[in-house]
Amino acid sequence: MRQLAPARLEQLRQLDSSNLANAIETFDLRLRNKGFTDSRIRCLFEDFPPMVGYAVTGHVRTVEPPMEGHSYYYRLDWLESVLSTPAPRVLVLEDMDKNPGLGSFIGEVHANILVALECIGVVTNGAVRDLPAARALNFQMFAHNLSVSHAFAHLVDFGKPVEVAHMEVLPGDLIHGDRHGAQTIPFEIADKLPAVAQEMRAQEEDIIHVSRSPEFTLDALRAKINAIAEKRKELKR
Repeated sequence: MRQLAPARLEQLRQLDSSNLANAIETFDLRLRNKGFTDSRIRCLFEDFPPMVGYAVTGHVRTVEPPMEGHSYYYRLDWLESVLSTPAPRVLVLEDMDKNPGLGSFIGEVHANILVALECIGVVTNGAVRDLPAARALNFQMFAHNLSVSHAFAHLVDFGKPVEVAHMEVLPGDLIHGDRHGAQTIPFEIADKLPAVAQEMRAQEEDIIHVSRSPEFTLDALRAKINAIAEKRKELKR
């Protein structure tokens, strides 16, 4: 399974998601409406620093009861599979129910187990709960909603491709997330992204500087934007 050097992971962790998304777009590896979560989920701990890790995937359901008994059998094999993915790990759960988020699969107990397995957060189109406990663990959560109950929460399968709030994720994908949302990072450009993001941020600051200048004019703004556009063309050659 692909991995980045720890130093490169740390560089990506220093980037906010918007700056990172801008940098990814410059490589034209995917359509600009792909690779990130939409408004169906939100970051629950906006004050946490950016999260970067490798995806551990699973499908859950919470609505329908089992054919027999009052709850589903709890399987441990998915926890064993977590360790096959490099750390740091991010759990990405797709709630398969027609109306996701009735019950929560992830709460205080699972958060503690996942932290013990070197997971740093969860991204789900379903529900989570026990926010104070998750915060105390520095365990980041991206979710559609909160739920007081786990209802009939159970794992359907794991280690397969998932789609969470528009974002398609394969096991082992590199995931970045902060207050703006979560996105996947293509491995083939991951090493290049910190430098590109830094350059693009400097260019944005140049435009902001012009916009805040007492001598601001549209001609000055146009000249700065055109100069930046020409520089970006040169970098692609």
